[in-house]
Order: sequence, then structure tokens, then C-alpha cells
Amino acid sequence: MISIVKKYKLILIFVFIPILIFIFSLTFGRYFIKISDLINLMAIRLNNKPLGDYEVINTVIFNMRLPRIIAALLIGGALSVSGTVYQSIFKNPMVSPGILGVSNGAGFGAAVGILLSFGSIGVQFTSFIFGICAVMITYLLSSALSKKIGDSILMLILSGMVIGTIFSSLISLTKYVADPDDALPAITFWLMGSLTSITMKDNLIISIPIILGTLPLVMFRNKLNILAFGDEEAQALGENTERVRLLFIICSTLITSAAISVSGIIGWVGLIIPHITRIIIGPNNNLLIPTSIAIGASYLMIVDDVARTICSIEIPLGILTSLIGAPFFLYLLFHKKGV
Repeated sequence: MISIVKKYKLILIFVFIPILIFIFSLTFGRYFIKISDLINLMAIRLNNKPLGDYEVINTVIFNMRLPRIIAALLIGGALSVSGTVYQSIFKNPMVSPGILGVSNGAGFGAAVGILLSFGSIGVQFTSFIFGICAVMITYLLSSALSKKIGDSILMLILSGMVIGTIFSSLISLTKYVADPDDALPAITFWLMGSLTSITMKDNLIISIPIILGTLPLVMFRNKLNILAFGDEEAQALGENTERVRLLFIICSTLITSAAISVSGIIGWVGLIIPHITRIIIGPNNNLLIPTSIAIGASYLMIVDDVARTICSIEIPLGILTSLIGAPFFLYLLFHKKGV
């Protein structure tokens, strides 16, 4: 077992790693930028001097790379912490942020926005709202079922599967009626996940719900450890398990829906990153939550770097995360069983 001191040292390392990857990502791409040129550009901007020979570098950094790198950092951290929280709540390592239907709900909202020719802000808004609505419907349905059947956690998971399937069908229906020359390609591309059209304004908008949702998860992360003992034990310790579980679900839904609203559906991040973090740092949520944020942010920044450079055309992030995540998850399963 890793000692507590070593674990906190690991957390500091994993907090420092995203900073290094962030700087590397600014320089990395088809148009490679030297670190010295990056430093000189920052000095010129800080001193409000004419850009001169650095005008092209300034355009590449601040108009093209910086917005999407910040978005990858925010979205990677958001999906990872959401997945960590859901896996802890449901005591199931197979759970991902989309378990309660938020991904398919947000996807349907975006598809409707594109179908109705909303602008980018309108599409993001409808995606965000439908993602939250999907989880609200799931929670209300599970509450009604648990009163009759019992086992609230199982009913929550099953309700999420049902609502997710319904919204998935609605996405298919929207694609079926969409204009094949205009709306359909846009919907299909959005569903594959990408950071191509991200702007700094988008980052500012999504940072508000992501920060507001993440802060309670970080502040009350010790309550996740209490929930791990089971509802009866947690109630014996004075915790209102339903209220605590609802708080975590609301916060996780908020940040997941905000992330998906601008990036599209990027799968596997919230499933494999908590696993990797748990292997490194252990199951204690006091350490697991902040570390998963750092590793998730680092992971998505690296995947985005690959997506925009590996081919002459950009590969959607959702495709890459699936190609990486699925085989790696199988490896984790085999490794866990000692195969």
C-alpha cells in the first residue's frame, strides 16, 4: 500500500502534469512553435508591444489552439470527476457519467437545435437543458418505482437505462427527418464529439456550471466514503443518504451536461480515468476526486493533440477516446482477474 505522504506527493505530481501538457499542447501541432517563441510572444503581449514577426504565432496560439486546449482541460476534468462520483455512488466500476441518461438527453437537445437551425449558442443551450431534463425524469421515475419495489439504487440505474434508450431513439428519429445535405451531417459530426469550433466565449460559459458543480463534489467528497459503507451504516453516522446522493447526482449532471453541450458526446473518459486513478491512488475519495480531475484533464488534452495532428483531417474526439478506451478497459478487466 502507498503511504498517505506518498499519495499526496502523487497528487502534487498529477496537478503539475496538466500544466506541462498544457504548455506542450500550445507548441504542438502541424505548425510547431518553439518554447522560446512562446515565451517571447507572452512577453510582447504583456508589454503591449507590436507583434511584428510573431503575428502568425499569436493567431495560431490565441485563436486556434488556446480555446480548444482550455476546453479539453475543463471537459476532461469534468467527465472524469463525474465518472468517479457515479462509480462511488452506485458502487459499480462499470458506471459512466451517462448512466442516468444525460449523454443521450444532451445529444437529443443538440440534434433538435441543429434541426431547427439554431446558432451555436442555441444548440449548446438546448443540449444543456435536455441533458438536465433527462436526469430529472430518471430521478423522478426511479423515486416512484423505489416506493413500490424498493432498492432505490437499482431503480435509479434501470430508470437511467430506460430514459437513455428513449432519448437515443429520439436522436435516431431526429436524424431520420433531418435534411441529408445539411442538418444530418452536422448532427452526426456533433454526436461524434469534437473541439474544433470551441471559442473562448464557449469556455467562459461552460466554466461557470463546471466550477459550480465541481466545488461541492470536492468540498463534500468525504461523504462519498461514508456512502460506501451502505445506506444503513451511513444513516447510523447521521447522514441523510437520499439528500447526499441527490446533491452528488445534481452536481455531476450539471458538469456533465455543460461539458457535453459544447463538445458533443465524448465517451469512455468518465469510465476509464476513474479506474486508472483508483489503481494509482486508491479508493479514498478524499484523494481520488482531485487526482481524477488532474488525470482526466491531462488525458483529454493529449487525445485532442493527437486528434488534430495524426491525420490531414481532424479525427472526432469521440472516435479516438473509444478506440483508446475500449481496449484499455478490456486490459484492466483481464489484469484485475489475473488473466
